[in-house]
Amino acid sequence: MIRNDTLLRALRREPTPHTPVWLMRQAGRYLPEYNRTRARAGSFMALAQNPELATEVTIQPLDRYPLDAAILFSDILTIPDAMGLGLSFAEGEGPRFARTTRDEASIGELAVPDMAKLAYVFDAVGSIKRALAGRVPLIGFAGSPFTLACSMIEGGGSDDYATVRRMAAARPDLLGRLVDTNARAVAAYLREQIIAGADAVMIFDTWGGLLTSAAYRRHSLAPMRAVLASLAADPRTAAVPTIVFTKGGVGWLDELAASGASAVGLDWTVDLAAARARCGDRVALQGNLDPLVLLTDPATVAREARAVVEAAGPAPGHVFNLGHGIVPGTPPENVAALVETVHTASAALRR
Repeated sequence: MIRNDTLLRALRREPTPHTPVWLMRQAGRYLPEYNRTRARAGSFMALAQNPELATEVTIQPLDRYPLDAAILFSDILTIPDAMGLGLSFAEGEGPRFARTTRDEASIGELAVPDMAKLAYVFDAVGSIKRALAGRVPLIGFAGSPFTLACSMIEGGGSDDYATVRRMAAARPDLLGRLVDTNARAVAAYLREQIIAGADAVMIFDTWGGLLTSAAYRRHSLAPMRAVLASLAADPRTAAVPTIVFTKGGVGWLDELAASGASAVGLDWTVDLAAARARCGDRVALQGNLDPLVLLTDPATVAREARAVVEAAGPAPGHVFNLGHGIVPGTPPENVAALVETVHTASAALRR
């Protein structure tokens, strides 16, 4: 039994005494205790692949702040790594793949990986659940099929993902094959996280907003809908709430609300009050403070957090989050001010 199930109730658009809050990248480099654990591990991948250490860093922010959820410590690129692309993290350079998938031959060779290759993730889920002991829900996650494809095609990060966008225009069939394979892999991956104990799951579509509307619908939205439909069709996973988040996806808000997800994440460019009015009670909304507000001071953080709470209003179905992940230089005391403000302001609004 989960003692604080506020997040799960909000995702189901049920009344809650306050707005639940959790933060993308809430376990990360802004916390000195995380940096100490990562130094012990020796590398990011060594940390992510060690269930005991992944549990430790997942719990760290909960020991500092009264957050309403934990999120699995892992990386979105574990799936293509399990496909054999050779993931590595160079200090200061971000993720890189040893091999890319940008032609007929390499894409044709791709297959849904054996989930046993990702057992360290599912072991971490089980370990975290035991450590939480019913304290708060645990959120599992995956990158969207298209966002995974971006890194698989480019070989890592990119300023503009030009190769991907050229493929979307010139060879939509080839990109379609890649994202369809990824969709099957993401569905299997999230299913195993849920079976291992995840109480909710989120799909991070970081790069879908780079696409044209037609390309977005084919290569980002459609495969995410396929993942959600697969989870909904399985009795083991059908009842678990789901969240989809497309950064830059406000133009497709209505379609995201109809995707089959329980909640839609919003980045900080979206008018939250307008989005709530537009979506009504069809879906919960998550967001959407600009993460850079956390680089200011506690008073500014409190003011801006209160504005987000007031924009969402007292009706059920809002989860407070940032519009993207916490940046590494965030002062921990600003996060404390944020969490306290969300809880107190939203409770007062309901009264």
